[in-house]
Amino acid sequence: MNRIRTLIMGAAGRDFHNFNVCYRDDARYEVVGFTAAQIPNIANRRYPHELAGSLYPGGVPIHDESELKALVDRLAVRQVVFSYSDVSYDYVMHRGAIANAAGADFVLLGPNQTMLKSRKRVIAVCAGRTGAGKSQTTRRLAALLRDRGLRAGIVRHPMPYGDLVAQRVQRFATLADLERHHCTIEEIEEYEPHIVSGSVVFAGVDYAAILKDAEAVADVIVWDGGNNDFPFYRPDLHIVVADPLRLGNELSYYPGEANLRMADVVIINKIDTADFHATDELRNHIRAANPDAMTVEAASPVTADHPELITGRRVLVVEDGPTVTHGEMRFGAGTVIAKKFGAREIVDPRPYAVGSIAETFRTYPATGALLPAMGYGDQQVRDLEATIEKVACDVVVVGTPIDLGRLVRIRQPVVRARYELQEIGQPDLARVVSDFIGRLPRETVSGAGA
Repeated sequence: MNRIRTLIMGAAGRDFHNFNVCYRDDARYEVVGFTAAQIPNIANRRYPHELAGSLYPGGVPIHDESELKALVDRLAVRQVVFSYSDVSYDYVMHRGAIANAAGADFVLLGPNQTMLKSRKRVIAVCAGRTGAGKSQTTRRLAALLRDRGLRAGIVRHPMPYGDLVAQRVQRFATLADLERHHCTIEEIEEYEPHIVSGSVVFAGVDYAAILKDAEAVADVIVWDGGNNDFPFYRPDLHIVVADPLRLGNELSYYPGEANLRMADVVIINKIDTADFHATDELRNHIRAANPDAMTVEAASPVTADHPELITGRRVLVVEDGPTVTHGEMRFGAGTVIAKKFGAREIVDPRPYAVGSIAETFRTYPATGALLPAMGYGDQQVRDLEATIEKVACDVVVVGTPIDLGRLVRIRQPVVRARYELQEIGQPDLARVVSDFIGRLPRETVSGAGA
Protein backbone atom coordinates (compact mmCIF):
# COMPACT_ATOMS: atom_id res chain seq x y z
CA MET A 1 0.00 0.00 0.00
CA ASN A 2 1.24 3.49 -0.85
CA ARG A 3 1.01 5.40 2.40
CA ILE A 4 0.10 9.10 2.27
CA ARG A 5 3.31 10.97 3.03
CA THR A 6 2.36 13.65 5.55
CA LEU A 7 4.13 16.65 7.09
CA ILE A 8 2.65 18.18 10.26
CA MET A 9 3.26 21.89 10.90
CA GLY A 10 3.31 22.78 14.58
CA ALA A 11 4.84 24.37 17.66
CA ALA A 12 5.39 21.40 20.02
CA GLY A 13 1.78 21.07 21.15
CA ARG A 14 -1.25 20.65 18.91
CA ASP A 15 0.96 18.99 16.28
CA PHE A 16 1.97 16.18 18.63
CA HIS A 17 -1.63 15.73 19.77
CA ASN A 18 -2.92 15.54 16.19
CA PHE A 19 -0.24 12.97 15.40
CA ASN A 20 -1.06 10.87 18.47
CA VAL A 21 -4.81 10.89 17.87
CA CYS A 22 -5.09 10.78 14.07
CA TYR A 23 -1.88 9.44 12.55
CA ARG A 24 0.26 7.43 14.99
CA ASP A 25 -1.48 4.08 14.52
CA ASP A 26 -3.02 4.64 11.08
CA ALA A 27 -1.08 2.68 8.47
CA ARG A 28 -2.69 4.67 5.65
CA TYR A 29 -0.39 7.58 6.52
CA GLU A 30 3.35 8.01 6.84
CA VAL A 31 4.26 11.12 8.81
CA VAL A 32 7.67 12.04 7.42
CA GLY A 33 8.26 15.02 9.69
CA PHE A 34 7.06 17.88 11.83
CA THR A 35 7.91 21.54 11.34
CA ALA A 36 8.37 23.92 14.26
CA ALA A 37 7.47 27.61 14.71
CA GLN A 38 6.74 30.19 17.47
CA ILE A 39 8.89 28.49 20.14
CA PRO A 40 12.71 28.57 20.02
CA ASN A 41 14.89 25.45 20.22
CA ILE A 42 12.27 22.83 19.30
CA ALA A 43 13.46 22.16 15.74
CA ASN A 44 16.36 19.85 14.84
CA ARG A 45 15.35 17.05 17.19
CA ARG A 46 12.96 14.06 16.91
CA TYR A 47 9.56 13.06 18.18
CA PRO A 48 10.85 9.93 19.94
CA HIS A 49 9.98 6.38 18.93
CA GLU A 50 8.73 5.66 22.47
CA LEU A 51 5.87 8.11 21.78
CA ALA A 52 5.60 7.69 18.01
CA GLY A 53 4.57 4.04 18.12
CA SER A 54 5.36 0.86 16.22
CA LEU A 55 4.99 2.44 12.76
CA TYR A 56 7.86 4.83 13.56
CA PRO A 57 10.73 2.83 15.09
CA GLY A 58 13.12 5.70 14.36
CA GLY A 59 10.82 8.42 15.64
CA VAL A 60 9.87 11.44 13.51
CA PRO A 61 12.26 14.33 12.71
CA ILE A 62 11.34 17.93 13.57
CA HIS A 63 12.45 20.65 11.14
CA ASP A 64 12.31 24.42 11.17
CA GLU A 65 9.21 25.76 9.41
CA SER A 66 11.38 27.94 7.15
CA GLU A 67 12.21 24.71 5.27
CA LEU A 68 8.58 24.02 4.37
CA LYS A 69 8.84 24.24 0.57
CA ALA A 70 12.09 22.30 0.44
CA LEU A 71 10.68 19.61 2.73
CA VAL A 72 7.59 19.09 0.56
CA ASP A 73 9.87 18.63 -2.45
CA ARG A 74 12.58 16.54 -0.80
CA LEU A 75 10.28 14.24 1.19
CA ALA A 76 7.65 13.83 -1.55
CA VAL A 77 4.95 15.13 0.82
CA ARG A 78 1.35 14.67 -0.35
CA GLN A 79 -0.37 16.30 2.64
CA VAL A 80 0.64 19.21 4.87
CA VAL A 81 -1.36 19.42 8.12
CA PHE A 82 -1.40 22.84 9.80
CA SER A 83 -1.44 22.20 13.57
CA TYR A 84 -0.80 25.28 15.67
CA SER A 85 -2.70 28.35 16.78
CA ASP A 86 -2.93 32.10 17.36
CA VAL A 87 -2.08 33.14 13.82
CA SER A 88 -3.93 35.35 11.39
CA TYR A 89 -5.90 33.98 8.48
CA ASP A 90 -3.38 35.60 6.13
CA TYR A 91 -0.58 33.76 7.92
CA VAL A 92 -2.34 30.39 7.65
CA MET A 93 -3.17 30.75 3.97
CA HIS A 94 0.32 31.93 3.03
CA ARG A 95 1.52 28.59 4.41
CA GLY A 96 -1.28 26.91 2.49
CA ALA A 97 -0.09 28.61 -0.69
CA ILE A 98 3.46 27.40 -0.14
CA ALA A 99 2.23 23.83 0.37
CA ASN A 100 -0.14 23.94 -2.61
CA ALA A 101 2.46 25.53 -4.89
CA ALA A 102 4.81 22.69 -4.03
CA GLY A 103 2.04 20.23 -5.00
CA ALA A 104 0.77 19.11 -1.57
CA ASP A 105 -2.71 19.20 -0.05
CA PHE A 106 -3.17 21.62 2.85
CA VAL A 107 -5.26 20.28 5.74
CA LEU A 108 -6.86 21.72 8.88
CA LEU A 109 -8.09 18.99 11.23
CA GLY A 110 -11.32 19.70 13.10
CA PRO A 111 -12.78 18.91 16.53
CA ASN A 112 -14.53 15.67 15.58
CA GLN A 113 -11.22 14.01 14.67
CA THR A 114 -9.07 15.49 17.41
CA MET A 115 -11.20 15.87 20.58
CA LEU A 116 -11.06 12.97 23.04
CA LYS A 117 -14.14 11.98 25.03
CA SER A 118 -13.81 11.91 28.83
CA ARG A 119 -15.82 9.70 31.18
CA LYS A 120 -15.99 12.76 33.46
CA ARG A 121 -17.69 16.05 32.63
CA VAL A 122 -15.42 18.62 31.00
CA ILE A 123 -15.36 22.43 31.18
CA ALA A 124 -13.10 23.98 28.55
CA VAL A 125 -11.66 27.50 28.76
CA CYS A 126 -10.45 28.83 25.42
CA ALA A 127 -10.03 32.25 23.79
CA GLY A 128 -10.10 34.36 20.67
CA ARG A 129 -6.42 35.31 21.18
CA THR A 130 -3.67 34.48 23.59
CA GLY A 131 -3.57 36.94 26.48
CA ALA A 132 -7.35 37.40 26.53
CA GLY A 133 -7.67 36.15 30.10
CA LYS A 134 -7.95 32.34 30.08
CA SER A 135 -5.70 31.80 33.08
CA GLN A 136 -7.64 33.96 35.53
CA THR A 137 -10.90 32.54 34.15
CA THR A 138 -9.70 28.99 34.81
CA ARG A 139 -8.59 29.93 38.34
CA ARG A 140 -12.00 31.48 39.00
CA LEU A 141 -13.79 28.35 37.75
CA ALA A 142 -11.61 26.05 39.85
CA ALA A 143 -12.39 28.14 42.96
CA LEU A 144 -16.13 28.02 42.25
CA LEU A 145 -16.02 24.25 41.81
CA ARG A 146 -14.04 23.84 45.06
CA ASP A 147 -16.62 25.98 46.85
CA ARG A 148 -19.25 23.48 45.72
CA GLY A 149 -17.20 20.53 46.98
CA LEU A 150 -16.07 19.35 43.53
CA ARG A 151 -12.48 18.42 42.73
CA ALA A 152 -11.29 20.10 39.55
CA GLY A 153 -8.55 18.36 37.59
CA ILE A 154 -6.82 21.12 35.60
CA VAL A 155 -5.46 19.83 32.31
CA ARG A 156 -3.25 22.40 30.61
CA HIS A 157 -2.66 22.73 26.88
CA PRO A 158 0.78 21.23 26.10
CA MET A 159 4.11 23.00 26.42
CA PRO A 160 6.54 20.05 26.11
CA TYR A 161 9.81 21.71 25.21
CA GLY A 162 12.23 19.35 26.97
CA ASP A 163 12.63 15.57 27.19
CA LEU A 164 9.44 14.42 25.48
CA VAL A 165 9.56 10.87 26.83
CA ALA A 166 9.92 12.15 30.40
CA GLN A 167 7.14 14.66 29.73
CA ARG A 168 4.63 12.10 28.40
CA VAL A 169 2.39 12.55 31.47
CA GLN A 170 3.11 15.24 34.05
CA ARG A 171 1.39 16.01 37.36
CA PHE A 172 1.99 19.24 39.27
CA ALA A 173 0.70 19.38 42.85
CA THR A 174 3.51 21.30 44.57
CA LEU A 175 6.01 23.99 43.60
CA ALA A 176 8.72 21.33 43.93
CA ASP A 177 7.12 19.52 40.99
CA LEU A 178 7.95 22.51 38.77
CA GLU A 179 11.64 22.05 39.50
CA ARG A 180 11.44 18.26 39.25
CA HIS A 181 10.01 18.53 35.73
CA HIS A 182 12.53 21.24 34.68
CA CYS A 183 9.75 23.61 33.66
CA THR A 184 10.30 26.61 31.43
CA ILE A 185 9.19 30.06 32.55
CA GLU A 186 6.14 29.79 30.27
CA GLU A 187 5.11 26.54 31.94
CA ILE A 188 5.64 27.94 35.43
CA GLU A 189 3.52 30.99 34.55
CA GLU A 190 0.63 28.65 33.79
CA TYR A 191 1.05 26.02 36.51
CA GLU A 192 2.23 27.95 39.58
CA PRO A 193 -0.94 30.03 40.17
CA HIS A 194 -3.08 26.88 40.10
CA ILE A 195 -0.77 25.05 42.49
CA VAL A 196 -0.67 27.97 44.92
CA SER A 197 -4.49 28.09 44.95
CA GLY A 198 -4.74 24.37 45.73
CA SER A 199 -5.40 22.79 42.32
CA VAL A 200 -3.54 19.88 40.75
CA VAL A 201 -2.41 20.45 37.16
CA PHE A 202 -1.83 17.78 34.50
CA ALA A 203 0.04 18.33 31.24
CA GLY A 204 2.53 16.67 28.93
CA VAL A 205 2.50 15.06 25.48
CA ASP A 206 0.08 12.10 25.43
CA TYR A 207 -3.32 13.57 26.25
CA ALA A 208 -5.17 10.25 26.24
CA ALA A 209 -2.90 8.98 29.02
CA ILE A 210 -3.06 12.37 30.78
CA LEU A 211 -6.85 12.24 30.74
CA LYS A 212 -6.89 8.85 32.49
CA ASP A 213 -4.71 10.18 35.30
CA ALA A 214 -6.83 13.32 35.70
CA GLU A 215 -10.08 11.34 35.69
CA ALA A 216 -8.77 9.17 38.53
CA VAL A 217 -8.62 12.11 40.96
CA ALA A 218 -11.11 14.69 39.64
CA ASP A 219 -14.87 15.12 39.69
CA VAL A 220 -14.70 17.60 36.80
CA ILE A 221 -12.00 18.04 34.15
CA VAL A 222 -11.16 21.69 33.45
CA TRP A 223 -9.36 22.19 30.15
CA ASP A 224 -7.03 25.21 30.48
CA GLY A 225 -6.43 26.14 26.87
CA GLY A 226 -3.32 27.58 25.27
CA ASN A 227 -3.12 30.38 22.72
CA ASN A 228 -6.52 30.45 20.99
CA ASP A 229 -6.61 26.72 20.25
CA PHE A 230 -9.79 24.66 20.62
CA PRO A 231 -9.87 21.89 23.26
CA PHE A 232 -8.26 18.48 23.06
CA TYR A 233 -11.21 17.08 25.07
CA ARG A 234 -14.86 17.31 24.07
CA PRO A 235 -16.38 19.86 26.44
CA ASP A 236 -19.73 19.66 28.15
CA LEU A 237 -19.34 23.40 28.80
CA HIS A 238 -17.24 25.48 26.42
CA ILE A 239 -16.21 28.93 27.72
CA VAL A 240 -14.39 31.33 25.40
CA VAL A 241 -12.71 34.58 26.46
CA ALA A 242 -12.86 37.51 24.03
CA ASP A 243 -10.66 40.60 24.16
CA PRO A 244 -12.05 44.03 23.16
CA LEU A 245 -8.52 45.46 23.18
CA ARG A 246 -7.93 43.47 19.97
CA LEU A 247 -11.34 43.99 18.39
CA GLY A 248 -11.82 41.97 15.23
CA ASN A 249 -9.17 39.39 16.04
CA GLU A 250 -11.91 37.05 17.27
CA LEU A 251 -13.04 36.83 13.60
CA SER A 252 -9.66 36.87 11.87
CA TYR A 253 -7.27 34.63 13.84
CA TYR A 254 -7.03 30.85 13.60
CA PRO A 255 -8.68 28.99 15.27
CA GLY A 256 -10.17 31.61 17.60
CA GLU A 257 -13.24 32.17 15.43
CA ALA A 258 -14.00 28.44 15.58
CA ASN A 259 -13.92 28.69 19.38
CA LEU A 260 -16.25 31.69 19.28
CA ARG A 261 -18.74 29.82 17.10
CA MET A 262 -18.62 26.69 19.32
CA ALA A 263 -18.88 28.53 22.66
CA ASP A 264 -21.64 27.99 25.19
CA VAL A 265 -20.45 31.04 27.15
CA VAL A 266 -18.42 34.00 25.89
CA ILE A 267 -16.65 36.18 28.44
CA ILE A 268 -15.96 39.75 27.32
CA ASN A 269 -12.94 40.53 29.48
CA LYS A 270 -11.12 43.81 30.17
CA ILE A 271 -14.23 45.99 29.91
CA ASP A 272 -12.66 48.27 32.53
CA THR A 273 -9.74 49.15 30.22
CA ALA A 274 -11.29 48.80 26.75
CA ASP A 275 -12.91 51.56 24.74
CA PHE A 276 -16.71 51.53 25.16
CA HIS A 277 -17.32 51.48 21.40
CA ALA A 278 -14.90 48.55 20.92
CA THR A 279 -16.68 46.59 23.65
CA ASP A 280 -20.06 47.31 22.09
CA GLU A 281 -18.84 46.26 18.65
CA LEU A 282 -17.44 43.05 20.16
CA ARG A 283 -20.92 42.31 21.54
CA ASN A 284 -22.24 42.69 17.98
CA HIS A 285 -19.60 40.30 16.61
CA ILE A 286 -20.49 37.69 19.24
CA ARG A 287 -24.23 37.95 18.54
CA ALA A 288 -23.66 37.64 14.79
CA ALA A 289 -21.30 34.64 15.05
CA ASN A 290 -23.00 32.78 17.91
CA PRO A 291 -26.40 34.18 18.89
CA ASP A 292 -27.11 31.27 21.27
CA ALA A 293 -24.08 31.86 23.49
CA MET A 294 -24.50 33.34 26.98
CA THR A 295 -22.38 36.48 27.41
CA VAL A 296 -20.60 37.28 30.68
CA GLU A 297 -18.84 40.62 31.08
CA ALA A 298 -15.76 40.91 33.25
CA ALA A 299 -12.73 42.92 34.23
CA SER A 300 -9.26 41.79 35.26
CA PRO A 301 -8.27 44.55 37.70
CA VAL A 302 -4.53 44.76 38.31
CA THR A 303 -3.08 45.21 41.78
CA ALA A 304 0.51 45.40 43.01
CA ASP A 305 2.54 44.80 46.12
CA HIS A 306 4.61 47.84 47.13
CA PRO A 307 3.33 50.21 44.42
CA GLU A 308 4.97 53.10 46.28
CA LEU A 309 8.31 51.91 44.87
CA ILE A 310 7.16 52.87 41.37
CA THR A 311 6.23 56.53 41.81
CA GLY A 312 8.79 58.84 40.23
CA ARG A 313 11.21 55.99 39.41
CA ARG A 314 12.74 54.61 36.22
CA VAL A 315 10.98 51.28 35.73
CA LEU A 316 11.72 48.16 33.71
CA VAL A 317 8.50 46.30 32.89
CA VAL A 318 8.65 42.51 32.43
CA GLU A 319 5.52 41.04 30.83
CA ASP A 320 4.16 37.56 30.03
CA GLY A 321 6.14 36.36 27.01
CA PRO A 322 3.54 34.76 24.70
CA THR A 323 1.05 37.59 25.26
CA VAL A 324 3.38 40.31 23.98
CA THR A 325 5.24 38.29 21.32
CA HIS A 326 3.00 36.21 19.04
CA GLY A 327 -0.03 37.42 21.06
CA GLU A 328 0.74 40.94 19.76
CA MET A 329 -0.45 42.78 22.87
CA ARG A 330 1.40 46.08 23.19
CA PHE A 331 1.15 46.10 26.98
CA GLY A 332 0.28 43.86 29.92
CA ALA A 333 -0.35 44.00 33.65
CA GLY A 334 3.12 45.38 34.42
CA THR A 335 2.68 48.31 32.06
CA VAL A 336 -0.73 49.10 33.56
CA ILE A 337 0.75 49.20 37.07
CA ALA A 338 3.78 51.26 36.05
CA LYS A 339 1.57 53.93 34.50
CA LYS A 340 -1.07 53.83 37.24
CA PHE A 341 1.45 54.55 39.99
CA GLY A 342 3.36 57.27 38.17
CA ALA A 343 6.62 55.78 36.92
CA ARG A 344 8.91 58.59 35.81
CA GLU A 345 10.01 56.51 32.83
CA ILE A 346 9.41 53.03 31.43
CA VAL A 347 12.92 52.09 30.36
CA ASP A 348 13.30 50.50 26.92
CA PRO A 349 15.16 47.18 27.43
CA ARG A 350 16.01 46.62 23.77
CA PRO A 351 19.43 48.36 23.83
CA TYR A 352 20.43 46.12 26.74
CA ALA A 353 19.12 42.80 25.38
CA VAL A 354 21.48 39.82 25.52
CA GLY A 355 21.67 36.72 23.33
CA SER A 356 18.35 34.99 22.73
CA ILE A 357 16.46 37.94 24.25
CA ALA A 358 17.93 40.18 21.55
CA GLU A 359 16.83 37.56 19.01
CA THR A 360 13.29 37.67 20.43
CA PHE A 361 13.16 41.42 19.80
CA ARG A 362 14.38 40.87 16.23
CA THR A 363 11.69 38.24 15.68
CA TYR A 364 8.96 40.44 17.22
CA PRO A 365 10.05 44.02 16.44
CA ALA A 366 6.70 45.54 17.49
CA THR A 367 7.09 44.39 21.11
CA GLY A 368 8.09 47.88 22.22
CA ALA A 369 9.57 49.15 25.49
CA LEU A 370 8.90 46.10 27.64
CA LEU A 371 10.74 42.87 28.31
CA PRO A 372 9.04 39.54 27.48
CA ALA A 373 9.69 36.98 30.21
CA MET A 374 11.19 34.45 27.82
CA GLY A 375 12.70 31.33 29.35
CA TYR A 376 12.60 28.36 26.99
CA GLY A 377 15.65 26.62 28.39
CA ASP A 378 18.53 27.35 30.76
CA GLN A 379 20.45 29.57 28.36
CA GLN A 380 17.47 31.81 27.66
CA VAL A 381 16.80 32.15 31.41
CA ARG A 382 20.43 33.25 31.82
CA ASP A 383 19.99 35.71 28.94
CA LEU A 384 16.86 37.10 30.59
CA GLU A 385 18.70 37.50 33.89
CA ALA A 386 21.66 39.20 32.17
CA THR A 387 19.34 41.58 30.31
CA ILE A 388 17.56 42.62 33.51
CA GLU A 389 20.93 43.13 35.19
CA LYS A 390 22.12 45.47 32.42
CA VAL A 391 19.02 47.69 32.22
CA ALA A 392 19.58 51.09 33.84
CA CYS A 393 16.47 51.21 36.02
CA ASP A 394 15.47 51.77 39.64
CA VAL A 395 12.67 49.20 39.89
CA VAL A 396 11.56 46.06 38.03
CA VAL A 397 7.79 45.65 37.65
CA VAL A 398 6.91 42.02 36.95
CA GLY A 399 3.63 41.53 35.09
CA THR A 400 3.85 37.75 34.86
CA PRO A 401 1.68 35.75 37.31
CA ILE A 402 4.69 34.13 39.05
CA ASP A 403 7.45 35.02 41.46
CA LEU A 404 10.10 35.66 38.81
CA GLY A 405 12.68 36.28 41.52
CA ARG A 406 12.67 32.54 42.30
CA LEU A 407 13.98 31.85 38.80
CA VAL A 408 16.31 34.74 37.99
CA ARG A 409 18.48 36.98 40.15
CA ILE A 410 17.17 40.56 40.18
CA ARG A 411 19.28 43.14 42.00
CA GLN A 412 16.74 45.96 41.70
CA PRO A 413 13.65 46.18 43.91
CA VAL A 414 10.77 44.14 42.43
CA VAL A 415 7.07 45.04 42.30
CA ARG A 416 4.72 42.19 41.34
CA ALA A 417 1.53 42.91 39.43
CA ARG A 418 -1.39 40.56 40.04
CA TYR A 419 -4.76 40.16 38.38
CA GLU A 420 -7.88 38.06 38.87
CA LEU A 421 -11.14 37.79 36.96
CA GLN A 422 -13.98 39.92 38.30
CA GLU A 423 -17.37 39.53 36.65
CA ILE A 424 -19.46 42.65 36.18
CA GLY A 425 -23.22 42.26 36.65
CA GLN A 426 -25.26 39.24 35.63
CA PRO A 427 -24.98 36.56 34.41
CA ASP A 428 -21.71 35.68 36.15
CA LEU A 429 -19.58 32.55 36.38
CA ALA A 430 -21.21 31.54 39.68
CA ARG A 431 -24.47 31.19 37.77
CA VAL A 432 -22.72 29.38 34.91
CA VAL A 433 -21.20 26.87 37.36
CA SER A 434 -24.48 26.42 39.21
CA ASP A 435 -26.27 25.64 35.94
CA PHE A 436 -23.47 23.23 35.00
CA ILE A 437 -23.59 21.43 38.35
CA GLY A 438 -27.35 21.15 38.03
CA ARG A 439 -26.79 19.01 34.92
CA LEU A 440 -24.19 16.73 36.53
CA PRO A 441 -25.05 13.11 37.33
CA ARG A 442 -26.33 12.80 40.90
CA GLU A 443 -23.50 10.48 41.90
CA THR A 444 -20.89 13.08 40.86
CA VAL A 445 -22.36 15.76 43.08
CA SER A 446 -23.24 13.49 46.00
CA GLY A 447 -19.77 11.88 45.93
CA ALA A 448 -17.85 15.14 45.53
CA GLY A 449 -14.75 15.34 47.64
CA ALA A 450 -15.05 11.71 48.72
